[in-house]
Amino acid sequence: MLLEAKGISKRFGPVAVLHQVDFEAPEAHVTALLGDNGAGKSTLIKCIAGVLIPDDGEIYLDTERCHFRTPHDATQAGIATVYQDLALCDNLDVAANLFLGRESVIRNPAAGAFGTLDDKTMEVAARGALSELRVEMPSVRVPVEFLSGGQRQAVAIAKTLVGSPRVVILDEPTAALGVAQTRQVLDLIRHLRARGHAVVLITHNLADVFDVADTAIVLRLGRRVATFNIADVTPNDIVAAITGARGSSEVSQR
Repeated sequence: MLLEAKGISKRFGPVAVLHQVDFEAPEAHVTALLGDNGAGKSTLIKCIAGVLIPDDGEIYLDTERCHFRTPHDATQAGIATVYQDLALCDNLDVAANLFLGRESVIRNPAAGAFGTLDDKTMEVAARGALSELRVEMPSVRVPVEFLSGGQRQAVAIAKTLVGSPRVVILDEPTAALGVAQTRQVLDLIRHLRARGHAVVLITHNLADVFDVADTAIVLRLGRRVATFNIADVTPNDIVAAITGARGSSEVSQR
């Protein structure tokens, strides 16, 4: 198993948000993390991504126990997260966004620690990264503010892949997108799976789940209540688990 979280618990003051939650994401696999608002999905992902430190539990990456204290720790270990707000700079072009914080610099010995941005190298690398993901872009020099929603999502995902992660976590990647843009993002998720990434998809859209996910893990009130093999269930089965119609004990269909 590539990514495993075992017995994750998290409290905020007197409020227990997660109760001994287990989670796993195999490589070359799309795992959907589902649940109603307040189920604990975002808190669990933030614990895995190093944004929050769990009160109890352990996280393993390729069987090695990890101790994430910051998001940088998780990124360095190979876990990339694309949040719903995308964290892109609208005034910068595609290439600049892809390499933001990792800019290629031409050093000048006469200038000491200073140098100039190697725009050409970053432009070529940006084209290569987008081409590898089969993302069509009018130009890597177009400011992000002029891109469609689907293109912006693709840039955010491509940005995380610059660091060569093994796990890619996507938070509501098709929210507020049109039909064509949603199809573009779902195709990108399939491509990530084909490349061997473990993809974690957080979404409320069951159509997306049945389109690209292999398994689904359902949280309810901070507890894992169901695990489904998507090929063997219906949307009604998943809705019943999300709403609690199945009861509180965990349902497993793999």
